[in-house]
Amino acid sequence: MANALIDTDILSELLRGRNARVIARAKEHVSQFGPFAVSVMEFAKGLEKVGRINELDSLLLRLKPLQILGFTSGEARVAGIIYGALERTGAPIGRADPMIAATALSHDLTLVTGNVNHYERVRTLGHPLRIENWRN
Repeated sequence: MANALIDTDILSELLRGRNARVIARAKEHVSQFGPFAVSVMEFAKGLEKVGRINELDSLLLRLKPLQILGFTSGEARVAGIIYGALERTGAPIGRADPMIAATALSHDLTLVTGNVNHYERVRTLGHPLRIENWRN
């Protein structure tokens, strides 16, 4: 079982091999804890948006060694609560990030992201979201 959920920005850096620090941290994590988890929703959205959805299956094949998490009604409930609270307080972070935060919370995973500012807003609401930035 994974103990970290990799946000799309960090996963993108890993897939492209562009950030040596992120790659080193990922290798360290895998050697210590085993595979990490990913959510492919943002990748599917991005590929569809640029007219390259046909690349999704090949991406999923590349991610096969990882734990790929789905999105359940429990996670949808938590994401909706986060999303609504952030909108009510005037600090929205889009639709995907509350879903990713809810997935990490529901599976008791540390969220690895470079987008710490967005996810700090989730913690400000009182959710016990653990965050790491492998770029630092």
